[in-house]
Amino acid sequence: MEEENGLKTTVVIPNYNGEKYLAECLRSLEASEKERPAVLVVDNGSGDGSAEAAKAAFPWIELVRFPENRGFCAAANEGIRRSGTPYVFLLNNDTVVRPGCVSALERRLEKDERLFSVSACMVDMKNPDRMDGAGDRYSALGWAYAIGKGRKAADCGKPCPVFSACAGAALYRKSALRKTGDFDELHFAYLEDVDLGYRARILGFRNAYEPSAVVLHAGSATSGSRYNTFKVFHSARNNVYLIYKNMPPLQLLLNLPFLLVGFLAKTLFFLKKGYGKTYVKGLGAGIRLCASQEARARRVRFKGRNLGNYIRIQVELWLNMFRRS
Repeated sequence: MEEENGLKTTVVIPNYNGEKYLAECLRSLEASEKERPAVLVVDNGSGDGSAEAAKAAFPWIELVRFPENRGFCAAANEGIRRSGTPYVFLLNNDTVVRPGCVSALERRLEKDERLFSVSACMVDMKNPDRMDGAGDRYSALGWAYAIGKGRKAADCGKPCPVFSACAGAALYRKSALRKTGDFDELHFAYLEDVDLGYRARILGFRNAYEPSAVVLHAGSATSGSRYNTFKVFHSARNNVYLIYKNMPPLQLLLNLPFLLVGFLAKTLFFLKKGYGKTYVKGLGAGIRLCASQEARARRVRFKGRNLGNYIRIQVELWLNMFRRS
């Protein structure tokens, strides 16, 4: 997709069986800005006809179709590669964009050339008086969580730095993506955005939250529920990989006591939820993934010039153990 009419942003929407939500998402984008944004829908082998229906109802979108489900990361990367604009707005298919969202994210990104990404204010579509997330935090316990989830939407906060942007509704700078690399497709889905934001932080970039860019989010439209076998397994697996990939040996050793406590607490939590075995299996799969040749090749190599960035990240990991909002 080439840059046209001075557009700054291409909206990339990964879609998998999004019949219930995709059309409404596209309608909201059509009415969100004075000038309609460029939109690229990447379909992951949907079998519900959502891709065909979207193209028929919205002929101005660009549609890319995979023959099978290659995962969120592969769909996002395909959209990023095909976009010809300076920025890419990655958006879940189960969202509704409020007017001015894209332009608000663009203005925030342009204020600071060191910004890698900007996360939108995500509001719970089913309970629009409540927040769904304001970007992500990650802690030395190995826990990633959405900032502000469950808080009153009227109190959506002020612009602030975040550890990483939530890829459900986030604007990325393509020139920075060329330095960090795209989403790691070994994740398939879950924590891929934290991994990408982590890599950007290692290189000295920043991630931020912009409350004036509002997106309604249904949540778990693809996986089906907040906790399910697929999500619990892949989140556990990917968290192990995330740590292995981004922490140099000394940092990993420094955080090991906290990580063990964090994984134990999560195991007990999922035992109560009925997913204890699934979570432990996910941890085992993550360890096996880290031992693979592919994972070793993708590990971020420590470079002395990034030492200051690692120190700043480590301090934030410690502080985030005590932050929940």
